[in-house]
Amino acid sequence: MKILIPSLITCLSIFYNCTPSQKEIVPNEDIIIQDSVKTEKADTIKAIHAENITIEKDLLYDKHTLKDTYPYKDTTRQFQWDKIRKNLALLETIQQKPSQWGILQNYKNRNGEAPLIRNYIRNAYKRVSDTLGIERYQSAPLYLLSDTIIPEKYGHDGELVRIKGKDGNFIQIETIYTPGEWMVPQRYIGLINDTVTFNKAIFVDRHNQNIATLEKANGKWLVRSMNPSTTGLHRPPYAQETPLGIFVIQEKKPKMIYLVDGSQETGGFAPYASRFTDGAYIHGVPVNAPRTAPIEYSPSLGTTPRSHMCVRNATSHAKFIYGWTPVNETIVFVLE
Repeated sequence: MKILIPSLITCLSIFYNCTPSQKEIVPNEDIIIQDSVKTEKADTIKAIHAENITIEKDLLYDKHTLKDTYPYKDTTRQFQWDKIRKNLALLETIQQKPSQWGILQNYKNRNGEAPLIRNYIRNAYKRVSDTLGIERYQSAPLYLLSDTIIPEKYGHDGELVRIKGKDGNFIQIETIYTPGEWMVPQRYIGLINDTVTFNKAIFVDRHNQNIATLEKANGKWLVRSMNPSTTGLHRPPYAQETPLGIFVIQEKKPKMIYLVDGSQETGGFAPYASRFTDGAYIHGVPVNAPRTAPIEYSPSLGTTPRSHMCVRNATSHAKFIYGWTPVNETIVFVLE
């Protein structure tokens, strides 16, 4: 039965080899900017607003399901439908214009350590970040349009960007989460197939410690699941918060192996892991070695942050997301 939601409702770990992606990104060294990116006139784009977004419940996964508002300790928590609508409106608006989409990519510095930015901060653990707290490690350098000598800030691995053009070895991009235009060395850009439409979205709420999946069908956004989750805890040097932003599911692993903090010893595995930024995965309940049997649920889910940047879920819900999300085609919103 479909129920209309009222409009007022508003790790950091080291990983082993992953399974092949379902959809391949164009290799960084072969970037070709399509002419169609520049053909659409700006005056043909009409902004879509939150009140134009229709959300209905049509669950595909219905275990451990939470209500719109639910009790937590001596207070309540909720799904922030107002913020979800606002972000879905943004997603629909940006897709009205024919565009070449891309992903900032530098997982484990595979595309080279980003250069030092103009004004950087070095913390007590000798880790470098920009003034917004985005760390140099695993990030892409963002340069001003007028200066490609020294980068201005860092961009998160996995961040969704619009490709605007190419100048030599640099790609001009538009960032979506924090609007702006930047130049980025092309080795840090992965292109998304130009036939992709983003009609699946995952919302991770750091404040309420919950997660919702939605899918667009017949002009409506259908809620496919509503579950408790546990996000990243700020506990340097090993554990970090799950970063806020707009990301893309980049790869999946049936078992994501993690190490004991500060060692090369295997700590265990997290089942059904879908990576969206840096070392952050949406995954099931971690299984600490020497145990090997999966764990369906943990009482800590939906309580307080405790992960190493990842987003923990009930294992069956992580399995649902693992099978439901196309790689390079699914958006992850992390909100507060």
